[in-house]
Amino acid sequence: MAKAKSKRKPETKPKTRKKAAGKLFTIGYEKATPDAVLNELKRAKVKLLVDTRAVAASRKPGFSKKQLAAALDDNGIGYLHLQKLGTPDDGRQAARVGKLDTLWRIYAKHLLTPEAIEAMDELVAIVKSGRSVCLLCFERDCACCHRSRIAEVVQDRTGIEVENLVPALF
Repeated sequence: MAKAKSKRKPETKPKTRKKAAGKLFTIGYEKATPDAVLNELKRAKVKLLVDTRAVAASRKPGFSKKQLAAALDDNGIGYLHLQKLGTPDDGRQAARVGKLDTLWRIYAKHLLTPEAIEAMDELVAIVKSGRSVCLLCFERDCACCHRSRIAEVVQDRTGIEVENLVPALF
């Protein structure tokens, strides 16, 4: 008796998210000079700095929006301020007094707003384009900064590796 030919479908691999090329960097400028931050960005070959502060002003010389953007431009690095990814005022107040649980609760709620969703979508699209991107905020320790939450979302959506840059102390 002849065997009937099997009409099995060819095996397919389970669908997995393709890991994005490159890395997403983050950096905080607390206790650093503008030159130290620029040196870290250049060392990592960053092409675009994304400012994630709600208010892109700083008491530290060189870190307000216009000064920072000009210095970056002089060094061949682009600048983009995604203000809507910044921490709302009540979250910043909680962070200043060390109430990180309150900060994270406020920031998680903020990330669900249409404005934050739109800004996050823009950031994800930029990262997916393959451009070397670094997220900037003030706090030196990324674990205490909202940029770590942004990086987690981008990593979840793209599979990209995240590296936290640490500029030299002044």
